[in-house]
Amino acid sequence: MIEQIKPRRLERGHRIGIVSPSYWMDDAQWVCAQTLFEQRGYELVPGQTQGLRDFRYAGSPEQRARDIMAMFRDPTIDAIICARGGYGVNRVLPLLDFEDIRSHPKIFVGYSDITALLLSFAQNCGLTAFHGPMLSSCGRPCDEYNFQTLEAVLSGRSDIRIAGTPGCRPRVLRAGKATGQLWGGNLSLIIERLGTRDQIDARGRILFIEEIGEKLHAFDRMLLHLRACGKFDQVAGLIVGELVEMDEGETPFGKSTDDIVLDVFGDLDIPIVSNFPCGHGHCQATIPVAHEAELLAEADEAWIHLPTSPVT
Repeated sequence: MIEQIKPRRLERGHRIGIVSPSYWMDDAQWVCAQTLFEQRGYELVPGQTQGLRDFRYAGSPEQRARDIMAMFRDPTIDAIICARGGYGVNRVLPLLDFEDIRSHPKIFVGYSDITALLLSFAQNCGLTAFHGPMLSSCGRPCDEYNFQTLEAVLSGRSDIRIAGTPGCRPRVLRAGKATGQLWGGNLSLIIERLGTRDQIDARGRILFIEEIGEKLHAFDRMLLHLRACGKFDQVAGLIVGELVEMDEGETPFGKSTDDIVLDVFGDLDIPIVSNFPCGHGHCQATIPVAHEAELLAEADEAWIHLPTSPVT
């Protein structure tokens, strides 16, 4: 396996490059995000794709890939955060220079469609990347929680506790403790990468997943697919993030999302937590991909513990 490397920590005053690997972000969201970041002492630097429109996409795949590479190569950029997700990263991945990215390691943050980049960076560059809030997340009721968690995880401090918040309280489906690297992201994107060189292997790791806008039967199907592929039988722990806009469809499915999770993974002797604040909901914790952590799930409380910092 490729040796893991950590990016440099985030500090007030740093310049944060903004890229759009998938869809474009509207101007109102940009203004809102810029205000929030500047109030906290950061400078946002728009990438080459800012303002580009190629139907749904923020430019062609080549333009979006060049934008990402330019941000990694630019010595004046201290960290990179994605503007938003959507769809289209799968066309960008083959155009990236992973050796060059490994030579210029930086904080890279995103979620949703950006899951494919986070996993690819971890697997092809050994770079610890971060599943966390994007610019499109700004202006939500949990902004303070999101920023506090982002800054805590990226601060360089050790002994970090990532817990729930009144806006999103985790549910413990099976109590216990697990230790291992954190791997995961959006469930649909994890499924999409199966069968490719970037497919996830959760054996001995703490898996986290989240999803939005799926029918309950489709959620059930995706979890069964993960289990059937054989790479999840030895998973150390399971974190299910906030599941947003999940729908039974015309005919009731007869099970809740928690029921489905326990149906598929309940025979494993591991801690299982649902409704963790990560994903498409208002409350979005920052989770380091491919970094050692502990999952602690007690009767009525669950949290992630980072004994060491995922940044230098």
